[in-house]
Amino acid sequence: MKAMILAAGKGERMRPLTLHTPKPMLPVGGSPLIEYHLRALAAAGFHEVVINHAWLGRQIEDGLGDGSRFGLHIQYSAEGEPLETAGGILKALPLLGAEPFVLVNGDVWTDYDFAALRVPLRGLAHLVLVDNPEHHPAGDFSLVEGQVRDVPHLDPRLTYAGLAVLTPELFHGCTPGVHKLAPLYRNAMALGQVSGEHYRGRWVDVGTHERLAEAERLLKDNA
Repeated sequence: MKAMILAAGKGERMRPLTLHTPKPMLPVGGSPLIEYHLRALAAAGFHEVVINHAWLGRQIEDGLGDGSRFGLHIQYSAEGEPLETAGGILKALPLLGAEPFVLVNGDVWTDYDFAALRVPLRGLAHLVLVDNPEHHPAGDFSLVEGQVRDVPHLDPRLTYAGLAVLTPELFHGCTPGVHKLAPLYRNAMALGQVSGEHYRGRWVDVGTHERLAEAERLLKDNA
């Protein structure tokens, strides 16, 4: 099973830090944020990882290399201009192959065990959901008997963690170009093809300076 890490965003809310450093390469606890994912994937038994990039992508390739020092084989999908999440995944599908793959947002920090995602997938996608953080109190989706649903006012609503297992079939009918991932998720949910789980461990969406500091605090507490 392969994994893909999304690393193509500009990280505009993290400026000025991201003016010269891509957000996944920002240091957290002394290591680039993306390296925590790489080490966790290797520990969970993954061997092949695809990373997409656009903004300052050469720094990502130069910093991580071929992945051998993490016990991984890394391939890169260079976008030039960002294609949004689904567009970037679609472009990388030739590298990912025909089987389900794990998807990880490069700008989150978590202690989630990726080995839990190395299980047979029923449907088009499996999403990891977390309790709603302060900056996103309304949440994204609901989890009902193991199925993720997008029904307004159906409580409790949870937040998509940026961790998932996807099938290439989820992107059937998409043409190359800019595409967002949420509409594809919602279409699959309407068909009853998205399972999910509620993760209650540590997780931070490292999208602002304040949340970068929060990830730093959690790492210190963990140490």
